[in-house]
Amino acid sequence: MKVYKSYAKVNIFLKITGMRNNYHEIISRFMLVNSLYDELSFSSKKSEEFKIIGNFSCSMEQNTIYKAYKSLLEYTKSNSLENLMKKYAVKVEKNIPAYAGLGGGSSNAATFLKMCNSSLNLELSLNELANIGLKVGADVPFFIYGYQSANVSGIGEVVEEFQENGLEFEVYTPKLEISTPKVYKSYREKFYKPISNLEADSLKVKNSLEVLQT
Repeated sequence: MKVYKSYAKVNIFLKITGMRNNYHEIISRFMLVNSLYDELSFSSKKSEEFKIIGNFSCSMEQNTIYKAYKSLLEYTKSNSLENLMKKYAVKVEKNIPAYAGLGGGSSNAATFLKMCNSSLNLELSLNELANIGLKVGADVPFFIYGYQSANVSGIGEVVEEFQENGLEFEVYTPKLEISTPKVYKSYREKFYKPISNLEADSLKVKNSLEVLQT
């Protein structure tokens, strides 16, 4: 079976620009970490229930791959997708630490969507896959498009490629799990101060190295 790489990402910067209902609107620069990735593949199984093989601490219902499957099935109503997942499990070799802000769950969801689209010849566009993925998580569209570097705005649905050379990262993650929703909640209650559109536009045009050096 073909093995698909599911890359991590880093946020070169992340600023809040406002609120949309209960969601924070952002401006951020996402960049792939080419040296850190999970590996996804389909693996034959005997039982027909949806199965993920891998080291996950969450329940099946909370897993982003399962959420991506349900979102894709709702959009396509594809019998071939149901049959695929009755015959095969999703095998995940986990290397990206969870709850570290590296986008592992979102990357896995995006990679799964692209695996199904390719394997079943669903012929869904990247825009369609991104819209499906957005129901799973705000970072999923970035991984769908597969840009090395991109400006990400809105609540994550606006992904604009930023032409620049990739950076090499050494990633160190302490044994500390951080809940992104809790971080945003705390920020909203105690520190909320969105940046202006002018500030956001100035960040969009700087390359990542310039931002990191300031």
